[in-house]
Amino acid sequence: MTTKELRRIKIKQRVRKHVSGTAARPRLTVFRSNKQIYAQVVDDLTGKTLVAASSLAVTDKAPKKELAAKVGEVIAEKSKAAGIETVVFDRNGYLYHGRVKELAEAARKGGLKF
Repeated sequence: MTTKELRRIKIKQRVRKHVSGTAARPRLTVFRSNKQIYAQVVDDLTGKTLVAASSLAVTDKAPKKELAAKVGEVIAEKSKAAGIETVVFDRNGYLYHGRVKELAEAARKGGLKF
């Protein structure tokens, strides 16, 4: 592993000590690879993924930040359909910048509260 990956894992562990999702307020977690971005709404008490969305499902050719915004809109729509209004945001050790920020802001515009 590179030092960048180790840094992210350390931040992730530090944040996950305090951030946990419940049935009433699940956790919206983000994973970012070099090409794709994924978002899940997770109930940590039962260990179940309630809603998931990724840029793999988006068929448009667009820059990565725009794809992240579309994933944020999709995750908000699916969450609202599942009856989820409020979530806890888990940036998963990534900086709140770029694609992660675009996804979060699009999810907020879509109606999720966090």
